[in-house]
Amino acid sequence: MGNRFSHSKHHHHNQQGPPFSLPTQQTHNTQMGLALPYAHVDSNLRGLAGQAEGFGASSIGGRDGHVYQVVNLNASSMLLLLAFLSFMFSVPHLPLSRGSIGNNLSTSQDDGPGSLRDGCRKKEPLWIVFEVSGTIELRSHLSVSSFKTIDGRGQKIKLTGKGLRLKECEHVIICNLEFEGGRGPDVDGIQIKPKSRHIWIDRCSLSDYDDGLIDITKESTDITVSRCHFSKHNKTMLIGGDSSNCGDRCMRVTIHHCFFDGTRQRHPRVRFAKVHLYNNYTRNWGIYAVCASVESQIYSQCNIYEAGQKKVAFKYLTEKAADKEEACTGSIKSEDDLFVCGTQAGLLSTYSENNVFNPSEFYQTWTVERPSDDLKHYLQHCTGWQCIPRPN
Repeated sequence: MGNRFSHSKHHHHNQQGPPFSLPTQQTHNTQMGLALPYAHVDSNLRGLAGQAEGFGASSIGGRDGHVYQVVNLNASSMLLLLAFLSFMFSVPHLPLSRGSIGNNLSTSQDDGPGSLRDGCRKKEPLWIVFEVSGTIELRSHLSVSSFKTIDGRGQKIKLTGKGLRLKECEHVIICNLEFEGGRGPDVDGIQIKPKSRHIWIDRCSLSDYDDGLIDITKESTDITVSRCHFSKHNKTMLIGGDSSNCGDRCMRVTIHHCFFDGTRQRHPRVRFAKVHLYNNYTRNWGIYAVCASVESQIYSQCNIYEAGQKKVAFKYLTEKAADKEEACTGSIKSEDDLFVCGTQAGLLSTYSENNVFNPSEFYQTWTVERPSDDLKHYLQHCTGWQCIPRPN
């Protein structure tokens, strides 16, 4: 059974601020004896809003907007669209937002009335859901505007070709989608830049993109990535794109309950930012697990690091900030991490640990378990896209 922290240990590890606490309510995996996050976010459609743990906790997505229904995965699906609209006009529903048919359809195959791209470009808050399952082949980056929830619960939606771009936006929730097979230079699964904030990415599966799976750069901050599955990839997650971007000192990211499944590097790689990692499972990396570079602060707590051929989990890279005279590396604090299968932590020094922020300075509670076989089993099987119904 999974071991839980005692309350006395909470106080011991959080002397710089209020202690974090474990919730008494659990998810459906109670047979494991684990206290797991987000037990009730699927109880109703908008239950996700404002419920993220960590730095992305303020994200409300499209909570205050209409429900927008994606009814076609490409613009040529007119028969499907017309059939759905005919059904909608005969059955009472929640308030909906749908694209009008009066204008000509875009020539792009991933656009048009009732498409995901059409919903994401609208300026008003929207809770975007899907009435069909399938693959959306993106011909160009799909830009997401502020106050949007892209909610894949109840369907199986895969994005391929290109990815999502969150540019100068705020309050975006992305939930229960697959990203696979992105092609082209600078093509990331989810690209967050510049100056975007209050973002939550939850239960997504990401693999096989030509650049990154998730890139967070150029002063984008207050972001949580949770319960995601990363696989079949090289440069997995970048936080802070360049040592010349000194404004990235504002960046704050939480990554928890994710499974980095044989991905090669960047779990994540960090410049400047404050990053809290907890209850993640990273195995069989090809270069390193986590990399700290210029001025970064990484708080690694209760994660499982399981090496393959490459044994060292933590790597440090020295770079020079544009406004400093001397180059420096980042700092990593490892608290109650589990290193298995011959994994070597590779921590530099106690001095490096002392330079790392304490998460309790920024948020008071988060759900964390001691690393265990039960936690590892959960992260192997309950991360990424899930076959779950859409809540009412």
